[in-house]
Amino acid sequence: MNAHTSDFSLAVEGVNGYCPAGEAYAKQNIADKKIPVLSCEGPCIRGEIARLAANLVAQEVPSHARACHAETFFVPHSAMARWVREADRSIMIDGCFLKCHGRVLKKLIGEERMVHIDALPLHKKYSDVFLMDDVPEGEHKEVARQVADKIIAMLRNEQGR
Repeated sequence: MNAHTSDFSLAVEGVNGYCPAGEAYAKQNIADKKIPVLSCEGPCIRGEIARLAANLVAQEVPSHARACHAETFFVPHSAMARWVREADRSIMIDGCFLKCHGRVLKKLIGEERMVHIDALPLHKKYSDVFLMDDVPEGEHKEVARQVADKIIAMLRNEQGR
């Protein structure tokens, strides 16, 4: 089995309309000049930690706000996609070395405008666990808190330069 994936593209079916709540939210964040924070997420414990950490970062760093990766990637005419595309930079918190969401975002906005964080080296846990349900909820929330604290410190150090 080949463990390397060559570059590829994917045709995505178009959509009519957009999310009205997402439109209002993204337009407000554009007006407020907020930095988008996106994350990996899904049933994987590493993705769940990334998602929870991203929520904490966006809640606790006033200049940042969560962005919806799905709307950003798959509804290109939306305000959400425009916010992420036009922001000075975006934060992507991926759950592991595969950096799935970050690889997409890098193609969308360019590597130079993306702060790409792999959460796994920040906590070094659960490399052999897949499902988030296999880790007690309190435990993965505690790990997400630790990851968020490290990311917030990194962002603050970056701003202090």
